[in-house]
Amino acid sequence: MSTDPHHPYSPAVVACGLVFVSGSLSLREDGTVVGGERAALDAAMDTARRRMATVGARLEDVVKLTYFVTDMRLRDAANQQFLDLWPEPRPARTVVGVRDLPYGSVVEIDAVVKAP
Repeated sequence: MSTDPHHPYSPAVVACGLVFVSGSLSLREDGTVVGGERAALDAAMDTARRRMATVGARLEDVVKLTYFVTDMRLRDAANQQFLDLWPEPRPARTVVGVRDLPYGSVVEIDAVVKAP
């Protein structure tokens, strides 16, 4: 669990044979926001991947993703990212339009992953 009062959550939690990955924003490791549609999506996915790795999980183990986007036009880029990362059968996925995300991020991704 984080001791940072701005982020008082675990990056990933294993329960019931699954890994629940906290929302991952489109931020660089230094905390700056990544701009550009695909670059922002890739930054959020890289953060999700690092969080999965903290418990030994990988992208190949993802069973469900939720994309929260501040602009639904990001859906096309999210579709392409999804196609690039997963072969059939792909994980379940939801794209949700939201008004705002922390730090001015344009995308946040959370995941449910099979536990290693």
